[in-house]
Amino acid sequence: MNPLQKRPRLLIVDDNLALVENLTEILDEAGYAVHGHATCASALQGAREGFDVALVDLRLPDGDGTALAPRLKEASPDGEVVLLTGFATLESAVSAVRAGACAYLVKPCATQELLVTVEQAMRQVRLHAEKRELARRAQMVEKLAAVGTMTAGLSHEIRNPLNAAALQLAVLERRLQKLPRESRGALLEPLHLVRDEIRRLDHILEDFLQFARPREFHPRPVDVPTVLTKVLDLLDGEAERRRVHLERAFEPVPRVAGDEERLRQVVMNLALNALDAVEREGTVRVSCRLEGAEAREVTIYVDDSGPGVPPEMRDRLFEPFFTTKAQGSGLGLSIVHAIVTQHGGSITIEETPEGGARFVLKLPRARES
Repeated sequence: MNPLQKRPRLLIVDDNLALVENLTEILDEAGYAVHGHATCASALQGAREGFDVALVDLRLPDGDGTALAPRLKEASPDGEVVLLTGFATLESAVSAVRAGACAYLVKPCATQELLVTVEQAMRQVRLHAEKRELARRAQMVEKLAAVGTMTAGLSHEIRNPLNAAALQLAVLERRLQKLPRESRGALLEPLHLVRDEIRRLDHILEDFLQFARPREFHPRPVDVPTVLTKVLDLLDGEAERRRVHLERAFEPVPRVAGDEERLRQVVMNLALNALDAVEREGTVRVSCRLEGAEAREVTIYVDDSGPGVPPEMRDRLFEPFFTTKAQGSGLGLSIVHAIVTQHGGSITIEETPEGGARFVLKLPRARES
């Protein structure tokens, strides 16, 4: 298991401490993060932090397991419940189903039976996650269609007046430059502000155009360390100005199949986001190495020492128009996602060991002739 990947969270709700210790030892060795609870009240408190699977005894000191199960699922809707009972009867099986449990185990249970049942419950959890991802992608497709329709109808109408305004500002600036020096400052300051805002609007429009109408893709072998070096060399001055440490760690990797210009755009966007996320004396680290089954994928990591991205926001960061910044189109990471997908790769968000954000970009290696 990837050391940065969080272990599945399991709750064991049973007042038999010896049994809880035994199950915890078995499940911990199997790679689960186990939390024991002896009462319904304690289990509900623990469920607020989320869980993947809960093993719940039918008889608890302060309540009944069949009544607790739906309350646990209410606290963590994607979690699954397995009921524990010392007496297997038809009534207990029916009660488990009615309580929303995906299975039930008879105590004491064999180790293999326990692990198989928990893994079956985890499959249901993963299925819930896949359904969420499919729904999210369907929503993104709808937004993409809306962006394309809107962009096609408005691009010229917006850009023409922007260009006209920028031209007139340039004329006005040249005329102001002819005034005495002591008279220019008060007049040029608002002019520069308007010019900067016009440029910002133009960049937002460019994002819309690029997102709605991506260029044709003709992949060629691309050297990843060269792409990363070009981007980081451009950002060295900006990082120094912000007093941020910009680190690089490139392992030898094969070339990937892609478009060098677009891959530079992806890395530039991720690195700038990382710079925005850290405080002074913080660190942004860009690295690459060969990973994947049979070493078929080149992985690029962009780590930062900032506050990280809350788990509930990670699935939304690549959605069109979703942004955590006060200014911006909300399309930067959506364009990144579209480019990476076009390359046949994937991009995800994780957490660094220090708690910052880690963007993980995986690209298939090029076929060498």
